[in-house]
Amino acid sequence: MNYRLLRSHARGSPCSPEMPKNSSYDAVVVGAGPNGLAAAIVLARAGRSVLLVEAHSRVGGGTRTEELTLPGFRHDVCSAIHPMAVASPLFRELPLADFGLTWVNPPAPLAHPLDDGDAAVLEMSLAATAATLGVDGDAYRALFEPFAREYERLVPGLLAPFRWPAHPVLLMRFGIWGLRSATGLADALFRTPRARALFAGCAAHSILPFDRATSAAIGLVLMMTGHTHGWPFARGGSEAIARALAAYFESLGGEIETDRTIRSLSDLPTAAAILFDVTPRQLSAICGDKLPTSYRRRLARYRYGPGVFKVDWALDGPIPWQNADCARAATVHLGGTFEEIADAEGAVWRGAHPENPYVLVAQQSLFDDKRAPSERHTGWAYCHVPSGSTLDMTEVIERQVERFAPGFRDRIVARSRLSPAALERYNENYVGGDITGGVADLGQLFTRPVARVVPYETPAKGIYICSSSTPPGGGVHGMCGYWAARAALRSVFGQRLPLLTNRAAPVLVAHRARTGDGIEG
Repeated sequence: MNYRLLRSHARGSPCSPEMPKNSSYDAVVVGAGPNGLAAAIVLARAGRSVLLVEAHSRVGGGTRTEELTLPGFRHDVCSAIHPMAVASPLFRELPLADFGLTWVNPPAPLAHPLDDGDAAVLEMSLAATAATLGVDGDAYRALFEPFAREYERLVPGLLAPFRWPAHPVLLMRFGIWGLRSATGLADALFRTPRARALFAGCAAHSILPFDRATSAAIGLVLMMTGHTHGWPFARGGSEAIARALAAYFESLGGEIETDRTIRSLSDLPTAAAILFDVTPRQLSAICGDKLPTSYRRRLARYRYGPGVFKVDWALDGPIPWQNADCARAATVHLGGTFEEIADAEGAVWRGAHPENPYVLVAQQSLFDDKRAPSERHTGWAYCHVPSGSTLDMTEVIERQVERFAPGFRDRIVARSRLSPAALERYNENYVGGDITGGVADLGQLFTRPVARVVPYETPAKGIYICSSSTPPGGGVHGMCGYWAARAALRSVFGQRLPLLTNRAAPVLVAHRARTGDGIEG
């Protein structure tokens, strides 16, 4: 079954299409993804009048949930698992639980099966994880223990633009490993298939070739976050994140207008500051001659990365993993050994479609009874493909799942597919199917969208960009929006906000498997 993108199955959306109440605002935010919502909240908390405009019928961007296959089966359209959301200094400061957001943390953050029936498992306990890695256990602990211990001080520096950090020595220690290539780090530290595969699956979230500098960084951040916060997801669907953010924004007096596509600045009411949760391509098209020609030329050179091909399944039972440990995690990385995943990711960058791709699988319904009818389950998966790929990867993805879960195909009741082109139609920010807002290699990690002292500012007075095409990049953390709003408040309104400290009360995470496992903090 193919998903019809114009069909909506939202339950109780927090906002409905309305015309703005006023003809002018202190600030207008265009695009209501997590970063647009975050920017709007920061501005409203500073006492500004704010209008948030969204082209879709509901807020959310990459955090929307739909019944893609059959009624009652709730699938996350894009972002599904959210380790960086619970670690975000901004989200931790906001009272999102008061607006209905509950996090579900499975017993294990992630699993990575191998062909011999073994599986590498990232446990929340660093010691327990290291104990399963044989001769690599000591190296694993030596690498991650300092970062996990100092996580609360480290993360605000990582989720920020290039600037003098509050803890420079700590960040420099991270940079020694994070700026390396994934291959360089793995070859230097790990020998066992388990440890190398576990790191490979996390490093592949960078969507970079493994021989490229900085491809290790995302893997390191995700793994240490697993040891400090787990890899949770939002109960009921990722849209719960957007709904909570939107409801909190409206409680601050902010206004939301949906079903409103902005094609030029003339489509907007008057505002002292306009912040765009869009990629450089859309920013240039909307602002046109308002932006200097030289700046638009630089935006045109911005590099987008590979796309994804996504499949969702309605299942008549859980995925029958060969290794039972895979059922302890909501996230499962498929692709075999480090070398296999490195080859697959390299092939995508050469414009090829690997026969055995790296596949990300999410199985939230094992731990969240709001995702599927009783005794039924959902499956969510995607693989990386060349930008704008038109090849249907359904069979390839399902073969990869079957490789580690024999009998999986027999569990499929219905499926939906989203190609790179379909994803871009659904969300214009997903250029060519790139869901991360652009390449995050060394040449573009700190200079997105262009090299400027304040990357969120454009040369046009009062115009800012706050999407994942700005630092710190992709992920559901809202920090791109936070930093952009902070820049606008300082430059336009003369307001200086104190930096986030990440010292808010720890996020409470509920683990409620179908068998009913109590509450954990």
